[in-house]
Amino acid sequence: MGGQVQKVRILQVEDSPLDAELVLTELDQDGIEYETRLVDDEQAYIAALDEFHPDIVLSDLSMPVFSGERALRILRERGSDIPFIFISATLGEEAAIEALRNGATDYILKHNTARLASAVRRALREAEEQRARARAEQELIRAQRFESLALLAGGLSHDLRNLLQPLLLAGDTLEDYADDPRLARLGTLVRDCGRRGLEMVSSMLSFARGARRAEQVKLGALLEALNLLLQGSIPRMVRMDVDVFDPDVAFEGNHTELQQCLLNLCLNAIQAMPEGGVLRIETDMVSLPEDFFSDGEQATPGRYLRLSVVDSGHGMPPEVLQRLFEPFFTTKEAGTGLGLLSCKRIVANHGGLMRVRSQAGEGTEFHLYLPLRNEDGDHVEPQIMDASLQGEAERVLVVVEEAVQLSLLVDTLDAYGYQAGASQSGTAALQWIEAHGVPDLVVMDADMNLFTGVRTLAALLDHGYGGAVLLLAHPNAPPNLDELPQLDHLYVIEKPVQSRALLRKVREALNAG
Repeated sequence: MGGQVQKVRILQVEDSPLDAELVLTELDQDGIEYETRLVDDEQAYIAALDEFHPDIVLSDLSMPVFSGERALRILRERGSDIPFIFISATLGEEAAIEALRNGATDYILKHNTARLASAVRRALREAEEQRARARAEQELIRAQRFESLALLAGGLSHDLRNLLQPLLLAGDTLEDYADDPRLARLGTLVRDCGRRGLEMVSSMLSFARGARRAEQVKLGALLEALNLLLQGSIPRMVRMDVDVFDPDVAFEGNHTELQQCLLNLCLNAIQAMPEGGVLRIETDMVSLPEDFFSDGEQATPGRYLRLSVVDSGHGMPPEVLQRLFEPFFTTKEAGTGLGLLSCKRIVANHGGLMRVRSQAGEGTEFHLYLPLRNEDGDHVEPQIMDASLQGEAERVLVVVEEAVQLSLLVDTLDAYGYQAGASQSGTAALQWIEAHGVPDLVVMDADMNLFTGVRTLAALLDHGYGGAVLLLAHPNAPPNLDELPQLDHLYVIEKPVQSRALLRKVREALNAG
């Protein structure tokens, strides 16, 4: 095993100490470093498999109280892929072929052990290659599952949004009944439930699909999405504390990748506290001096956003810390060893760095440092609302396929003094114009199926409409407007739509037109 640091653990099944010593002499001459355990009965053999955890088994064929065939059968019945080599003086050709069919890796005759060392090396190498292939296949299956999840999430998201969207509109409408406190409270509850459901759908969808470009990441939104994803994964005996020093701090990054990184660290922390404990997510803005950076890291002093995941679990000893970012190294039975390496890559892609502090029995701290430009981290000033959202009897045509959402949008516009017309398709919208004339404003869903929003808009333009247009569109699937002529007053409103945001944009579009 050229370059291998750890010794090979060899389990010898042999009743003759002399023959066992001759086998080891062959390995010594070839320079193989090993530690060995010798057994000659079934009970000792099973105990050695459980306690010694051999890398390879070298077994005689027949012994007074045990047999090599029985040893091989026990190993394979356990589902183990440990190499098994027969070393026998009586193994004939037919018996050797039968042994290979039963799962033996190789066979060596005791009177001709010259190829023993090479057979051991080859068996160990092939076993490691087989395990590497199995890990790669598991990762491929996992990637395929995530791809399937993304397709499923994409297919369901449209229906889920249509189901939840009315809660926002209905909640806003109920809140307007200020003279009835019970209705106002009910409106707040309905709106908040709708918003929470939509945020959960968006978080799961973005995590499954993955973000595709850099964006402005808002600290509060990032940790709120993380909190939504962690719901249901935190045991009752684990308390989670989140400290956000300023939720309005925004910086350029990839929301989904950072969300994935923090989620991985949090799940690791939860698993490190099987008896319970405290999981803390802390944030701060720090200034890193030049001497903070280690050898091999690009020294870039300046302002950094620090994201910390801290647990009170069992911690890690020094030998685990040294191997923490090695590919496929894991302390979990079902782990792949790729999670922390992926986190480190994500942070590095953001121009940042990671620090880990841990000690056995004293918990673990992961600190992520993300660089901030001069304009990053500044407070986001709230937008000034219009003085009045009331309409002046302007005619607004609403074109939305989903009936409940269409009804709520029309009711909202009517309640604020607009004359709202309702159409569930592009064809119905054209018929409305023929019956009532050209409206002052068109509010249209861009995600209609039968007659798309863009096609409907093109038909409206052909019928002489030249006013402002409000397109309701999903932020991850903006409408393709290349086939349309230049529009002076085209506004895209991200779904889910909230009543006051819609009313402000309606007022803005009518004033501009």
